[in-house]
Amino acid sequence: MSTAFKSGFVAIVGRPNVGKSTFLNRVVGQKVAIMSDKAQTTRNKIQGIYTTNESQIVFLDTPGIHKPQNKLDEYMDQAALSSLQEVEAVLFMVSAIETRGAGDNYIIDQLKKVKTPVYLIINKIDEVDPNQLLPIMDTYKKAYPWADVFPISALKGNNVDQLLDSLVKILPEGPQYYPDDQITDHPERFIVQEIIREKILENTRQEIPHSVAVYVEWMRPNDAGKLQIEASIIVERDGQKGIIVGKGGQRLKYISVGARREIEKLLGTKVNLKLWVHVQSGWRDKATALNNLGYSSKNDY
Repeated sequence: MSTAFKSGFVAIVGRPNVGKSTFLNRVVGQKVAIMSDKAQTTRNKIQGIYTTNESQIVFLDTPGIHKPQNKLDEYMDQAALSSLQEVEAVLFMVSAIETRGAGDNYIIDQLKKVKTPVYLIINKIDEVDPNQLLPIMDTYKKAYPWADVFPISALKGNNVDQLLDSLVKILPEGPQYYPDDQITDHPERFIVQEIIREKILENTRQEIPHSVAVYVEWMRPNDAGKLQIEASIIVERDGQKGIIVGKGGQRLKYISVGARREIEKLLGTKVNLKLWVHVQSGWRDKATALNNLGYSSKNDY
């Protein structure tokens, strides 16, 4: 006798830089969310799809929740918090190498309004002594009635399969929303933009990450049979443009080459990538600019 197919949506929330994107990429087996050691890397709700013969879990990897400093931050917080009302379960991810702080307490207060099961996920256990785990778990257990607690390593894979099995058990019977081989609902254009932004984060200094956006102007095959991609990099100040371009255009070349190689691997085709850097002062606080760049509640990819 065959069992009924189960499906549902699961949100991943937590402070910036606790490993949410690493976890999502681990689960779906391919990069759908960019990873960086710089905080607030994820800006949109990244949707990743985990499918087996018996079930399908659609994960929402939300931006790291933090105190807003501008309209972009407000958008990111709203995107994260709104997802909590639309899912079968919530994963609250914390880092084993960081102590519980005001940011965690703020998120826990928001979780108290949620009616669905909330799991505590303690990530990066591969970076701490095992004897430290129980005190960390106790710190959080007193703050909220978690449905369950899972210490994991998203990077190494420790306990990730056990977490997935636990989630499947609470899913309702439902349809398979996406085909077996689909791992995200984002269009290729969005993934390309995120890959370019990741390479910028990897190659620039601390001031750049929060001040940069990427917009793909167009993607189409050229006469040579390659996929021609032209994209604009938006920054707020001339000095930031200089940092990205680099001496003699060298840093922009590194960014372009790194992004092109990863895009080719993702799409399985040769790519010709051209990048342009534009200064748009104060774009993070301008509603029109945010909307044009994809950061608005009406345009959440």
